[in-house]
Amino acid sequence: MPNNLATDAILRRSTLAIVMGGGAGTRLFPLTKDRAKPAVPLAGKYRIVDIPISNCINSGVRQVYVLTQYNSASLNRHIARTYKFDQFTRGFVEVLAAQQTQDGERWYQGTADAVRQNLRYFTENNYDYYMILSGDQLYRMDFREVMSQHIKTKAELTIATLPVNAQDATSFGIMKTDAAGRIHEFVEKPKDPEILKSLQMPAETLAELGLSLDEPRYQASMGIYVFNRQALIDSLDNDCMDFGKHIIPSALKKYNVHAFNFQGYWEDIGTIRSFFHANLDLCKLVPQYDFFDSVAPIFTHARILPATKINGAEIKEALISDGCIITDAHIETAVIGVRSIIETGTTLREVVIMGADYYAGAAGTDPNKPAPGIGRNCRIERTIIDKNVHIGDNVVITPDGKPENMDSELFHIRDGIVVIPKDTAIPSGTWI
Repeated sequence: MPNNLATDAILRRSTLAIVMGGGAGTRLFPLTKDRAKPAVPLAGKYRIVDIPISNCINSGVRQVYVLTQYNSASLNRHIARTYKFDQFTRGFVEVLAAQQTQDGERWYQGTADAVRQNLRYFTENNYDYYMILSGDQLYRMDFREVMSQHIKTKAELTIATLPVNAQDATSFGIMKTDAAGRIHEFVEKPKDPEILKSLQMPAETLAELGLSLDEPRYQASMGIYVFNRQALIDSLDNDCMDFGKHIIPSALKKYNVHAFNFQGYWEDIGTIRSFFHANLDLCKLVPQYDFFDSVAPIFTHARILPATKINGAEIKEALISDGCIITDAHIETAVIGVRSIIETGTTLREVVIMGADYYAGAAGTDPNKPAPGIGRNCRIERTIIDKNVHIGDNVVITPDGKPENMDSELFHIRDGIVVIPKDTAIPSGTWI
């Protein structure tokens, strides 16, 4: 096994990270109506893309591409403002959007196709290893541990896996490994009970990981891969579109493929429901994901904003970002984004507010457009409020008594959660 200095050097000099930004992000609509999925605000002051990039930086990986093809302007702006390395290192974080070239004019057709279309950029430098990461997951992983195992096992491909129960296993690609951790079988979203039973993690592996032997567990792919250079090039020498469905099953027949068993918190935040609940979980006394970790912090754009001002309020379980002004409000389980204005008498319960890009009267803004913020005496429940939304006085927003999914001019409902789109103005007295 390489020592820490050797692993650090490999990650710093010989490893390229590729963050998959996803497609149109339909599962996160309307939050992705005007922005790429990685650019969706998270936890009041971050963006989703900050999670995989911060994991890279904390692990010593300083060369990162983010692949996207939809609404990439705000993502470009966020990355340009946030991730700047000094001129004496090779570090960079750059967006690669789908583009027309002499080799093709089509959009990315899947994860593998996205990497294939940009392979000439990835191979123009002498990287020995390629880390392929998902752009819509909330987790903290030390990639030094992954790389150490990858080298120790002489793997050509390492797949990060997560132990899941039988119910969740039907939604993932499930691996079967031998005692050494080598993967010999992969089944995408197995539904047949007999097939599922054959993929159970062996008792020895459960014991080694400190997991209970009382419940069957399965090794689910996290969509996080480490490829050796030649293995990646050869794996993409075809027309296959997706890593999970196509590349991985065929790779098992040709390469030494190992599983890296991850046991920390992990959540796919690619749907409105999972995004909403992952945000609200951060408000708990002991959240499952810790943004307060000083050893492996999550980085984002540093804004120059004043401290939040609270002019009297009753607050229980809330994250309140910089630059907010809250006056005599009742807040219970809520994420309050930057520059949020909440007026007297308003009640918020289970609400995610993404905040605002500007204050009222800011230079360059339309003076005739209502300023972002929530007015007086409003009641808002189980709602996501996107950026720069104006909500007038005496407004009620709740999903109670409404369908699980519906669309309207001022709002959308997904999975029983109301979503107010970016830049919406809701008149006083409105009942949603």
